[in-house]
Amino acid sequence: MRDAIKIGILYSTTGPYGSMGRDAWDGAVLAIEELQHAYAGRIEPEFIDPNANIPDYLDGARRLLRDRGCRHIVGTITSLARKEVLPLVEKHDGLLWYMCPYEGFEANENVVYIGGCPNQHLLPVFDYLLPRYGNRPYLVGANYVWGWEMNRLARELIGAAGGEVLGERYLPFEETAVERIVADIEQRRPSFILNNLVGPSSYAFLAAIKALGARDPAFRPENCPVVSCDLTECELSDIGTGVATGQLCAAAYFDSLGTAENLDFKQRVAARFGASRRISSVFACAYTSLKLCADAIIAAGTDEPLAVRRILSAAPARTVLGPILIDPETHHAALPFHLGRINDDNGFEILTSQAAIAADPYLAGRHRRTSPQLRVVS
Repeated sequence: MRDAIKIGILYSTTGPYGSMGRDAWDGAVLAIEELQHAYAGRIEPEFIDPNANIPDYLDGARRLLRDRGCRHIVGTITSLARKEVLPLVEKHDGLLWYMCPYEGFEANENVVYIGGCPNQHLLPVFDYLLPRYGNRPYLVGANYVWGWEMNRLARELIGAAGGEVLGERYLPFEETAVERIVADIEQRRPSFILNNLVGPSSYAFLAAIKALGARDPAFRPENCPVVSCDLTECELSDIGTGVATGQLCAAAYFDSLGTAENLDFKQRVAARFGASRRISSVFACAYTSLKLCADAIIAAGTDEPLAVRRILSAAPARTVLGPILIDPETHHAALPFHLGRINDDNGFEILTSQAAIAADPYLAGRHRRTSPQLRVVS
């Protein structure tokens, strides 16, 4: 393949999840710079910022696919945005590289899933929490597909464990009036809290739980932790230093990983963005997505999605997340699981880890060879 390789990058750097979008953007920039050096300037990125406006995601994807010649798009943060652009990606026979944890129940041949699905984040979290804190949680979530589906799965898991969900509440994006929810939590006294809020709603909730713990020790993190599957290093400064100390989060990557690959990665990030830069999972996963995408296109000799997917499924690729292999049936990456506890330094202390877990997006617990071919209706 001798022509320029055009790759679209579609992240919002403003709005309720702007911190994550900016970190993903920076991760993509670093990957592009390294790829330009490795492939003699053949990588041509096309950046579009939809400014957290859902119609602009669709317009941006259309411009990338139709007008700018991109067959591959690395981008979107929320499931709402992903589902918005998917029909257009399918129409143009492109590939969307999605790199955020999501709620599962999707396997689309036009998506490469680098973010985890529930058996890679929520299930291991509950395996850790239930024997330590009990089986009577309280569930909070954003009022859209991520919050709904994650809490639905949590109810099923708690029911199977013989427990009881003590409460379940939702907030719109950017809603920060959390007082009634926190008052209900104080009255019901759960074992732990599953937090599926997004952005400012999550930050306000964590601050209110901090205040609750200050007046009632039963709600301090060591007694009743708040656990999230979508909270990253880049958001901790938005919450405020010390506000979320002790709370828990699951991720496929933390800045504090001590692997040789991560130590080398951190040196490169520091050289580009400064020694104080804390690397989040969205930064690392956006970077990884760009590298996997370009390397697979070069190896295949074409940007045709089927050929690229075959490369991705043929052998594990070395990444900062560890070896990445894409399942040829579900198009998901096998990913490691880490559970981190927020420390006073706005980072995460890793409490427990698991080696790469094969994705099971439909939670079928099945053997791949005998499983039905499932496809999302987008």
